[in-house]
Amino acid sequence: MQVNWREITAARNTFAALYAACETEGFVLRQVSGPEDDVTCYSLNSINAPHFEDEIASAHCVTVVGGPHAAACPAEVAAYADYVVTGEGEHTLPRLLRAIEAGETRPIPGVATQDGICPPDHTVFLPAYPPFSQFKGYIEISRGCPFGCAYCQTPCIFGRRMRHRPVDEIARYAARFRDARFVTPNALAYGSDDGIHPRLDRVECLLRALDKNQIYFGTFPSEVRPEFVTDESLDLISTYCANRRLHFGAQSGSDRVLGLLRRGHTVADVENALDLCRDHGFTPVVDFIVGLPCEEDEDELATLALIREVTRRGRAHVHLFIPLPGTPMANLRPKALLSEMQRDLGRLALNGKISGSWGDPERRFYRNR
Repeated sequence: MQVNWREITAARNTFAALYAACETEGFVLRQVSGPEDDVTCYSLNSINAPHFEDEIASAHCVTVVGGPHAAACPAEVAAYADYVVTGEGEHTLPRLLRAIEAGETRPIPGVATQDGICPPDHTVFLPAYPPFSQFKGYIEISRGCPFGCAYCQTPCIFGRRMRHRPVDEIARYAARFRDARFVTPNALAYGSDDGIHPRLDRVECLLRALDKNQIYFGTFPSEVRPEFVTDESLDLISTYCANRRLHFGAQSGSDRVLGLLRRGHTVADVENALDLCRDHGFTPVVDFIVGLPCEEDEDELATLALIREVTRRGRAHVHLFIPLPGTPMANLRPKALLSEMQRDLGRLALNGKISGSWGDPERRFYRNR
């Protein structure tokens, strides 16, 4: 049975991980630019999913769809796809492919069809699966997030308990690269038992093991949280890592809004992280969400003030609120931006101080080829 993987730029790292997982079970995923026999697999997010719906619905082959959108809206996706992987794919996808190959019709845990949804019966144990094999990808060092931010799909898909890949395995795969870059919800939470209280001794153990690499840690795609930015954590990054930028999320300049978002930190934590970056010679790169439905005008102006402060010391990455399925804010819509916010964001962008998209979310998320 030939198993194909639909090439989508936003899903490259997912392809690397699932190629490795399927390979261990005897299935080789062949990259294709459209659906082909016998089976074609897709990984979709909630922005690009509508662009592939007609292609999947009209495909003359068995279609399997996973990814964040499938996990959040399994019944919707099952209306146009044959099978929907509703969560983590490393165990479920090979299990499903074996069933398809054998012609089995029984429900597969973690898979939805038009007949209904069979709940998953497992949680992925990261050390059981390689981060990649033939096709290289960023190494996922941790999965899951305990904070439950109201706009974020991560805890909805991967749970609120962090799981970590062992140091020796990370080092073994990192040895295939010159630069070591990682995927994690919060790099400085690596090794933490609860994901809330850092274990910097374990972070140092990881960084020390990567002595053959040029390490990038706390920068995309391994951002950190502002309250994890301390003298001790920055000392570690200064000692072991090549990056002199630190990427963390503020999201809002209003403590009231941060509380409603369930962010778990304050504006003071962000300002302290900015001061510490300056003291340790790091350039901060700070994420913000604008157009939050829970904002009043004064909250939006407080966010703009914090963006201005950030851009005096570093850079801001700004994007418009996107209501993602499966999250507590899924049914809300962005608030129209104040003219002052629009004017200043445009001016800062022209001066190279900010990046992102606060008008069209597809510019950030949708990549077809």
